[in-house]
Amino acid sequence: MKLNGKQLFLSIILLVTGFILSFSYQMTEKQNRSIERNNEWKREDSLRSQILAIQKSNQELSGSLRKMQGSIAKKEKKLAEQEQTSYNMVEDLTKLRLLTGDVKAKGEGIEVTLSDASYMPEGENPNDYIVHEEHIRSVIDELLVSGAEAIAVNGQRISHDTFISCIGPVISVNGTQYPAPFVVTAIGDSSTLEKSMNLYITDKLVDEGIQVRVGVNSEITMEPYLTEES
Repeated sequence: MKLNGKQLFLSIILLVTGFILSFSYQMTEKQNRSIERNNEWKREDSLRSQILAIQKSNQELSGSLRKMQGSIAKKEKKLAEQEQTSYNMVEDLTKLRLLTGDVKAKGEGIEVTLSDASYMPEGENPNDYIVHEEHIRSVIDELLVSGAEAIAVNGQRISHDTFISCIGPVISVNGTQYPAPFVVTAIGDSSTLEKSMNLYITDKLVDEGIQVRVGVNSEITMEPYLTEES
């Protein structure tokens, strides 16, 4: 079948139109894919920027947190040191008040009884066989060195200004006279105090003609030392 001029022209137009439409569709698809890739790249770039910003912020926050933790740790250490210092001061003050007889004391300890010699050779000086103030002081000093928290002589509390003197066969403690035997009581670790007394001082006193008896007491109570003004 032969095509006339109009049909041929129409066919060419349709062919060209189809080509243009096909080309236009392909170009549109390419542009859409390009736009989509571009948008995806922008989204990825935006996400990367956001992630980097978040990471930077986290690093800054971590640095601030470490500084705060360091500051808090220093303050906690300082407070702990202050608390320990305060505790030590209170503990030292309590020990001092116990030693000076300002407060009542109670606890385990020992009792050291000093008695005059039971036998005195004929013709000897009687003063060489009785308890003197230096004997009592030597016991007190030994107990203090061994960690005694409180000391009393015949029930009278020993303080920092206690005065002990010998008046013949009696001993005066702060003006109060006591005959033998003399009981030196000490509160503290009973085992330590007992061992300390038996290491040297007991033998020394025995060599000087003094009778010594050391006993452990699980519960000793001492009243505060009262001065004349009080």
